[in-house]
Amino acid sequence: MRDGVRRGDEGPDGRGDAYWRSRAGAATGAATKGVLANPHGGPGIAPLADAAAEQAISPEAPVRLARHPVAEDLAQLVRHVWIPRWKLSPGVVIEQGVLEYPSANLVIDASSAALHGPALGRGFQRLEGEGTAFGVLLQPGVARRLVPGRMSALIGAAVPLEALRVPDVAASAELTVRVRSAVAAGDDAAAIAAFEWWMRGLGIGLDADAGLIAAIVELAETDREILRVDQLADAVGMSPRALQRLVHEQLGLTPKWLIGRYRMQEAAQALAALEPPALADVAADLGFADQAHFSRQFRAVIGETPRRYARAARAAAAAAADSDAASDSDAASAAGSRPPLSPSGPRP
Repeated sequence: MRDGVRRGDEGPDGRGDAYWRSRAGAATGAATKGVLANPHGGPGIAPLADAAAEQAISPEAPVRLARHPVAEDLAQLVRHVWIPRWKLSPGVVIEQGVLEYPSANLVIDASSAALHGPALGRGFQRLEGEGTAFGVLLQPGVARRLVPGRMSALIGAAVPLEALRVPDVAASAELTVRVRSAVAAGDDAAAIAAFEWWMRGLGIGLDADAGLIAAIVELAETDREILRVDQLADAVGMSPRALQRLVHEQLGLTPKWLIGRYRMQEAAQALAALEPPALADVAADLGFADQAHFSRQFRAVIGETPRRYARAARAAAAAAADSDAASDSDAASAAGSRPPLSPSGPRP
């Protein structure tokens, strides 16, 4: 029974604003979740989980990523606001691997404003020069209220802000102007206020299916015992076929993709740590029956074996440490020119 995952009368799935604010991740979410080390020999610096919090707030960091919650009345619609800023030395390029959250991001930067869907595979974000952006990660099921056509068309693609299903196109144009101005001035609060004004004007209402898809995404994210589609279907009281249909309709994705994405996000983060655990321990911690099963799943999602991924992360970490040491010994070197320890591209 679908009603088995909905309790109470606070919102479509029985959850109040406090719950959704806790899910936003602005206060406790790991800055490196979903951020990957690059393929062996590729450009960029591996994310170091132990340095993520410092990297996110340090004014000297070449790349900074600030996350903010939204007002309580919008918490069921928005997971969090993210604002990256980067200032890299001439010739320095950061290309960061990412596994994105299974929802859509509204992104406004200096040259575009659009709703971006997640990529199915391992994506890359490239940064160079100097810039900033304003991003909003929507809660699962919200983008469907904005996208013209099927959600599957948004996967790995983007829809311009002016092409979304909104009641007032002029308000969208004003949003772009206000956000760009506020972010350029370093006024994150003003940028968020402009977005909240625009979002309230959309009048988005969530139905029972939107609440259900949020519960499904949460189970895939947090329940480590769920490794198969039939297990996820049982957990929400649905048949696998009905679950498949609902996830595709609301997200443009598949239940199998959801399960694999979250397990591999956790695995990648663990393997990129300063002192990564043994592969057998990672597999057991994530609920896999054996290391071989885990390795096959990791390679299918990330595109390389866990051992190769971990070696690339360690090599990049060593390169970053050597760079820091060289900079410390050179008094003429500007502190802000050093590569970041855990660069994050213009996505959360």
